[in-house]
Amino acid sequence: MTSRRGLLGVFAIVGLVALTACAAKPRVPKTFLSDRQLNLEEFFAGKTVAHGQFQDILGNVPRRFSVEIDGTWDGETLTLVEDFTYDDGATEQRVWTLTKTGEDTWTGTAPGVLGTASGIERGDTFNWTYRIDLPVKDGTMRVKFDDWMWLLSDDRLLNRAYVSRYGVRLGEVILYFEKT
Repeated sequence: MTSRRGLLGVFAIVGLVALTACAAKPRVPKTFLSDRQLNLEEFFAGKTVAHGQFQDILGNVPRRFSVEIDGTWDGETLTLVEDFTYDDGATEQRVWTLTKTGEDTWTGTAPGVLGTASGIERGDTFNWTYRIDLPVKDGTMRVKFDDWMWLLSDDRLLNRAYVSRYGVRLGEVILYFEKT
């Protein structure tokens, strides 16, 4: 009887952790908190800087970084050259090629991204999902990003990305973008 109770307790804890990991993610809004309109091609054209960190599910912050972004828009394609500098001195460059596929829809590719990323703009919000092989100390780690952006003002954007692997949330990346 005791081992059965223990097993039920383990299942209850696993269920609670799974439920918590899936809860509290944003949704594409049906109503808007502001009258601002996010247009990625306008916001990211030119120079942008960002500062952020990765926080694991236990609340630890193992890595902070800054990013300098140079964006160009040619009427169809938004190219973002992102130069990362991490707090440990490591650097990385990622070049995104985003294509506007509809009034408020986007697709994108970048080295390390598996397949094509897809996103949707709604009001002041952008949601972007993709799988990527991220560089880590011993090679790469394949993860999924559920990336959310909110336009705070004409020159500021807040970004919160939920990072998971095999359907289990590993943590979150929080970034603050500012046009320069």
